[in-house]
Amino acid sequence: MNVAILGASNKPERYSNQALHLLEEHGHAVFPVHPALADIDGHPVFKTLADIPDPVHTVTLYVSPAHSTGMADAILAAQPSRVIFNPGTENPALESRLAAAGIVTVQACTLVLLRTGQFGS
Repeated sequence: MNVAILGASNKPERYSNQALHLLEEHGHAVFPVHPALADIDGHPVFKTLADIPDPVHTVTLYVSPAHSTGMADAILAAQPSRVIFNPGTENPALESRLAAAGIVTVQACTLVLLRTGQFGS
C-alpha cells in the first residue's frame, strides 16, 4: 500500500519518523512529504503531495490543524482512499471536506494501528 506521510521528520524521536520506518517494516511503500527536507534515512522526500508520482492509498497526518487546513485542496486532489488524523492533528473542518468527497477519515495513531494489526494491507 502506498502511504504518504505529511509532516515527515528526519528526527528519530518524532512519531512521523517512527511511522516511516514501521510502515516500511510492514511492507508499505512510504512517501515522506516535507517542504524543507530532501532525504530521510535514504528515502527521497517530496515537497508536496502533488510531487508523489504514484497513486496514494493512505495519507497519514503529522501536521497541525492550521497546516492541514492549508493542504486540504492538495489532499483532495491526491484522492487517497483514507486519511489518518494522528493525535494532535484533529481537524473537524478538513474531516468534513474529505468525507464529503468520499474519503475515509480515521482518528487514530498510525503506530498503534500498525502494531495491533489494524492498519490494513
